Amino acid sequence: MTTENDRLAAALRELRARTGLSLAALSERTPYSKSSWERYLNGKSLPPRQAVQELCRLANEPHGRLQALWEIAESGWSGRAAPPAPGPAPAAEEPPPEPRKPPPPAATGRRHRRRRGRLMAVLVCAYAVIVGGLALVFFLLPDRQAPAEEPLPDSAPYSLAPQCHGATCEGRDPMRLICGIGPDTLTTYRTATGAHVELRYSEKCGATWARVWGARIGDLVEVTAAGPTRDVRIKDTADTETYVYTHMTAANPGGTVRACFRPTSADGERECVEARVG
Repeated sequence: MTTENDRLAAALRELRARTGLSLAALSERTPYSKSSWERYLNGKSLPPRQAVQELCRLANEPHGRLQALWEIAESGWSGRAAPPAPGPAPAAEEPPPEPRKPPPPAATGRRHRRRRGRLMAVLVCAYAVIVGGLALVFFLLPDRQAPAEEPLPDSAPYSLAPQCHGATCEGRDPMRLICGIGPDTLTTYRTATGAHVELRYSEKCGATWARVWGARIGDLVEVTAAGPTRDVRIKDTADTETYVYTHMTAANPGGTVRACFRPTSADGERECVEARVG
């Protein structure tokens, strides 16, 4: 699994949450099975390009951003993005060996006898090692074998229930903890550089976070409610082509949430926006 595939899976979970469809409903509306969607959404396998386009269609999302993210993830998954390993250095040519004269018959006979003697010695040593190993195994073997453990399932079922609430969501990923299903968008703000910042809130999780897209490498987004400030920085080109989320911070109805955008440019100014929960 690659970091790029994790980003793609998070973006797919966001789209699936926007559609409000269960895995079974996704399998009915697309050519892909319920188990396949579970692997794609959890980042366990790379989805086909067509699956990404189908989910974008169901979510009414232009597939340009997700398509670019899929290209990056596919390149890393297939290994095409890795630099080729250096091949072995060519061996220097050696002059052909000089022909050797056949040994006399007496020397040949003595050589054969020595080879047979060495072979017998090796066989005797191997036999002794095998017998000793078997004896040791029987000596250490317990009287009764422990029952074999049941094999673990290949994957846990994909749950739609939130995995945290309030303080337990503090500093955690909203997509992985299923808080991104049907959240409230408190406000959307367009920065001077053209980036979009959204404040989002999940009533079921009792937490808020910020989402940004269209940002530049080095830009920083912060979100603050009643607790610590959570932030995320745009690290690379893949981040500029998809949604990027801060971690969550606990929030209560009636409270105020504040998001601030810090552009990477030296002459850019800090921009903040506030919204009230509920």
